[in-house]
Amino acid sequence: MAAPKIVISHRLHDDGMAVLEKAGADVAIIGSGKPEDMLPALKDADGVIIRIGSIDKGTMLQCPNLKAIGRPGVGVDDVDVAAATELGIPVVIAPGANTRSVAEHAMAMIFACAKNMLVCDHEMRKGNFGIRSEYKAYELYGKTLGLIGCGHIGKILAELATGVGMKILVYDPFLKAETVADWGYGYRAEMEDILKEADAVSVHTPLTDATRGMIGARELQLMKKTAILVNCARGGIIDEAALVRALREDWIQAAATDVVVQEPIRTDDPLFSCDNLIVTPHMAGQTKEAASGVATLAAEGVLAVIRGEKWDKVCNPDAYRHGRWEK
Repeated sequence: MAAPKIVISHRLHDDGMAVLEKAGADVAIIGSGKPEDMLPALKDADGVIIRIGSIDKGTMLQCPNLKAIGRPGVGVDDVDVAAATELGIPVVIAPGANTRSVAEHAMAMIFACAKNMLVCDHEMRKGNFGIRSEYKAYELYGKTLGLIGCGHIGKILAELATGVGMKILVYDPFLKAETVADWGYGYRAEMEDILKEADAVSVHTPLTDATRGMIGARELQLMKKTAILVNCARGGIIDEAALVRALREDWIQAAATDVVVQEPIRTDDPLFSCDNLIVTPHMAGQTKEAASGVATLAAEGVLAVIRGEKWDKVCNPDAYRHGRWEK
């Protein structure tokens, strides 16, 4: 069998690259995830791994050898999964490899916001020692964390928050109230109730047509003025223009986001005008441990699919029903 050709949008963690090297793969690193930039190398490729970027049906149709699409993570909103399934192309994901890293990042953001760390750091650098007496920082013990979505990441975050004495409320239409109660947490059937009651709200849902813009001006105005909003899920779930207004007009005390609609974000983006907002570069799942795990899983999965194996960690198992998988 000839060496498989695999196109990568951006270089993977060294452990993932080592998997490809060991397999003797012919690897092309593009340095861009834009379909038009990847296409010249992708036309005769067996697989593609997209760290940051997208792939649509039109691109797939121009790549007759394409057998596998890999995502070192679980988000597939930038992949036309329906088209991939129609064409019999499994979309390999890396579930579970970065869940703890993302949960810890969200917890760190909650702490930083509650302690007013970013504002105080900026003011200290300007010589304003008196910022200590504004008393905006508060304890998390006894406060309520509201989770919008409580899958693997949300559940780990709940465990971390419980460890510091926070109470947990969960809104997740895919969970039963009895299940959440068994975990020892409160269940709310409506997202609005979470927003009204929680001192900190953390978002953990995929980006879909149903969740796009799910938290806008109306929802932000339901929150407490002392509340914190954290998003380590996907850009677009929170209306960014509404969030800027909420932070400028003190509808809420602070927010933190690891994700934005346009990545990489422009330095003149209005979000950066809010000193009560923490922004990180989509790095929650980029710890050493997580980066190694997702890169390794993505590489192993793409290679397995190219070899004709029905790898189980795919988001579209129906792709295996395509005629190209009949043996």
